[in-house]
Amino acid sequence: MSLAPRAVLVHRRTEYRELIDRHGTRGQAEFFLRSRGLEIAEVEQRHRITEAAVARVAGAVPADWRHARVERGDLARFLFAPEDVVVVVGQDGLVANTAKYLQGQPVVGIDAEPGRNPGVLVRHRAGDTAKLLRATTSAGVEGRLDPRTMVEAVADDTQRLLALNEIYLGQPGHQTARYRLEAGRAPEAQASSGVLVGTGTGATGWCRSAWLERASALPLPAPASPELAWFVREAWPSPTTGTEQVQGILDRGRQLSLTVESDRLVAFGDGIESDALELAWGQVVRIGVASTRLRLLA
Repeated sequence: MSLAPRAVLVHRRTEYRELIDRHGTRGQAEFFLRSRGLEIAEVEQRHRITEAAVARVAGAVPADWRHARVERGDLARFLFAPEDVVVVVGQDGLVANTAKYLQGQPVVGIDAEPGRNPGVLVRHRAGDTAKLLRATTSAGVEGRLDPRTMVEAVADDTQRLLALNEIYLGQPGHQTARYRLEAGRAPEAQASSGVLVGTGTGATGWCRSAWLERASALPLPAPASPELAWFVREAWPSPTTGTEQVQGILDRGRQLSLTVESDRLVAFGDGIESDALELAWGQVVRIGVASTRLRLLA
């Protein structure tokens, strides 16, 4: 007998909750903000709106479904199952934070604060949750899923990292990253502020910033395109380091290979520095198109 679907509701702590956690009471949090010319009312109102959206989504889960909740900070420890339907309630970035832990489960993005978010990945309203969940188990669901390409980094010691927007490789601080880069040509030793490898979804963010900064003519990929764009940030020319290979496109089957020539480099995805690959001198990491895709309900 097959299991009933499980709706996994993903959310994050609001700024209001974080203020209370830090200061102990609402009064102390209010004093802290007022002493800096800020008011707690807006933060508290946004908290109520978000909490109401989360409650409405939870209440819309069909009675015969199983359900679970997970906060963003616990995603790395949560075990998603193949039959899960993942409902992300929050901002676009929370979908990206969640995607790296999935293996093809359908994702429904619910905008907790309509009007404040671009709504690129959280496209739906909390009031539509019930029909959206039913849609994920209907016969025609594949036609409603928007597949998004993801990027993957794999180190030679089997460490693996997935990301929806981009993967950054470089120093964990502000020092120069040293490595040997290979992208289909002869390897080049480089010293830079790090390397970005991004998807079409991430082409509106950090990678686009690098693209604009250098007035690049490189065509950025579309969200579903099986291609990645990569950029070296502030490559430094010297007698031992070059600047010939600083950007490019990786299609499926091609990888960017980097050999670490620093005491320590890290690779992290979608801005989550706490979940990073730790790379030591001499290690090799390869970055390319992931076999896993985000399956987002359109």
